[in-house]
Amino acid sequence: MTLIEQLHQDHINLSRLLEVLELKIQRLKAGDAPNFQLLAELVEYIGHYADQFHHPREDQMYHYFAERDAALDQQLQICEAEHTDLKLLSREITETVDAVMHDAVIPMSEFIERLENFVRRERSHLDFEESIIFPAIHAVAKAQDWPRLEQQLPQPEDPLFGEKQGEQYRELYKAMLQDVIAAP
Repeated sequence: MTLIEQLHQDHINLSRLLEVLELKIQRLKAGDAPNFQLLAELVEYIGHYADQFHHPREDQMYHYFAERDAALDQQLQICEAEHTDLKLLSREITETVDAVMHDAVIPMSEFIERLENFVRRERSHLDFEESIIFPAIHAVAKAQDWPRLEQQLPQPEDPLFGEKQGEQYRELYKAMLQDVIAAP
């Protein structure tokens, strides 16, 4: 599996988590009592995995393919700026959920709005990479690029969807499945 295929699989996995978060938002809007611990873990995982593993690998891939095509270079600059913005947004939403868990008073409508903004921005970014960036990279890549690039990159194991689930994410995975199964 090439790096771009691995990153695509990450996008699929992140999309699944965003779907769960959207389900949680719908339940919040319906007046259900939220499981703030599960929300916190979902948001933390999405941000942590993207910031620590996924985006750094993408950024390295983007640097590798830089200066091969001027239009691609412009899109890569936009994408890298989005990575920076998403890192800040992820930190903000994690802090918001944490504050609510520690009895901060935030109107539910504002809390829901922040969660929706987080999901919307994450989805928009994934769509941008899938529809614009990845096809443009495929257009300029040569077969020998992938092995060279992959030698330069660490091969992180996804702590939630990988073969070896991280201890802190095992419970999240179970809770997520139970929560989705219990959905009306």
